[in-house]
Amino acid sequence: MTKHVIVGGGPVATNAIETIRQFDSGASQITLVCDEPAHSRMALPYWLSGQIPREQTHTGDDAYFQKLSVDALIGTRANSLDVAGKTLSLDNGQTLEFDKLLIATGASPVALSIPGADLPGVQSLWTLDHTDRLLAATQSLERPRVLMIGAGFIGFIVLNAMHKRGWALTVVEREAHVLPRMLDADAAAIVESWLTNKGIQLHCGTSVQSIAAADDGALRVELDDSSTVIVDRVIVAVGITPNLELVQGTGIDVKDGIVVNQHMQTSVADVYAGGDVAQGPTLYGGDPEIHSIQPTAVDHGRVAGANMAGQDVSYPGSLSMNILDTCGLQNASFGNWADHAAEALTISNTDGHVYRKLLWSDDEITGAVFVGQANDLGMLTDVGMVKGIMQTRTALGPWKTYLKENSFDIRRAYVATGVAQKLAGMTLLGRPSQTRQFRFQGAKVSNQPTAAHANFVSTKAD
Repeated sequence: MTKHVIVGGGPVATNAIETIRQFDSGASQITLVCDEPAHSRMALPYWLSGQIPREQTHTGDDAYFQKLSVDALIGTRANSLDVAGKTLSLDNGQTLEFDKLLIATGASPVALSIPGADLPGVQSLWTLDHTDRLLAATQSLERPRVLMIGAGFIGFIVLNAMHKRGWALTVVEREAHVLPRMLDADAAAIVESWLTNKGIQLHCGTSVQSIAAADDGALRVELDDSSTVIVDRVIVAVGITPNLELVQGTGIDVKDGIVVNQHMQTSVADVYAGGDVAQGPTLYGGDPEIHSIQPTAVDHGRVAGANMAGQDVSYPGSLSMNILDTCGLQNASFGNWADHAAEALTISNTDGHVYRKLLWSDDEITGAVFVGQANDLGMLTDVGMVKGIMQTRTALGPWKTYLKENSFDIRRAYVATGVAQKLAGMTLLGRPSQTRQFRFQGAKVSNQPTAAHANFVSTKAD
């Protein structure tokens, strides 16, 4: 019997487990090693905002793992890896043998190196325990004052959750504008205007110099522009770094992350990696990259699981993408959105908080940036259609000229070039995908179309 060992409990792990079982129907042994309960990190802001309970962030429980015949060692950490002997040593003294190993250890928040960074009340917001700690610390405060260090994608997901709770928020970003690795300066300026109108204090182009305890139990934050901010809590969101400790000294090829090929295999036979720890193929070719986003993690897990189960599945590469709600204003960027060599088509309406940029290589869209309210963005499905055009690598031909004159009519180009048909025919594993088997409290999936969906669900003959 083949012995699979998976390290990690995020979307890579759960999708790999389910994919293995789809192909082998329980014929192999699967052991999961994870120091946290299996959960989705992207669900933590929903818990933080009060929209869901803690348990609804989980993506697996005892019954789920038993159903899939998985030996889940939750609360256990992998200490060391012997790739030659194919063994994994755990912190509980146990040693696991494996035939196939999947490393999905994720990433950890980057720490600050400034005076006061270790004070109580200064924390990251990356784990279940981090979220629990923040909610407990602010429970007795009528309107918590929170300062966030860092205005990146991850930080702003958290910012949006705290805004929903009505907290008093301040953001400090050392770069010249917010979301510097997601939006260009013009798009970011629209987001900054929106956030300022929402009462959020922004300090861009400056850094935190020190943090000190204030007399009233609060925190005094000193900035390098000589300003001072008094808050109840400081959230550090200055970036993440892959968890590579397990592979150090093993001979596995590591650059920024664990280098994997199109099968999610590392440089060592029978060892796979995926998610935030993996540096893998990208849709537009070039050097392998780390794309620390949920869709890439899901794809990595499914491809790795299929290949671990004896299939021959090649990953076409991940599409860099970020989709974000910043306190009611939607933002998205895809692909090579910062390619200065590309031909750019831009529309900007700062008063209406609308921004669109399509970046072209010949007649192919290779990058895009969007900012807008729901009625100008998400409700139009334009973001999804541009993503589909990019995923299918569709050359738009004469529709490029059309979009230059009608930039809000993405749909016509999308339909005319057959993108929907291409997407319908694409599968990651060569077979139809299956829904996740875990549901919170065993909830049943139900579809209740509204009148708005009538045109899409009532097209079959009676």
